[in-house]
Amino acid sequence: MAPISRASVVLVMAIVAVLAAAANAQAPAPAPASDGTSVDQGIAYVLMLVALVLTYLIHPLDAASGYKLF
Repeated sequence: MAPISRASVVLVMAIVAVLAAAANAQAPAPAPASDGTSVDQGIAYVLMLVALVLTYLIHPLDAASGYKLF
């Protein structure tokens, strides 16, 4: 039987190292469920609703004053 050459041992060790690294690799993280645009849109709707309510609450007070500017 012929002795194992040093090059073949190095080659086998390199293959084992690559396979061990691939087996230890982690899967990529899942994509986020929301990119934040729906949250931003919800906040915008709430702010618009607040502005609308404030407009209708302040308008009667402004109209009752007889439109005096100063």
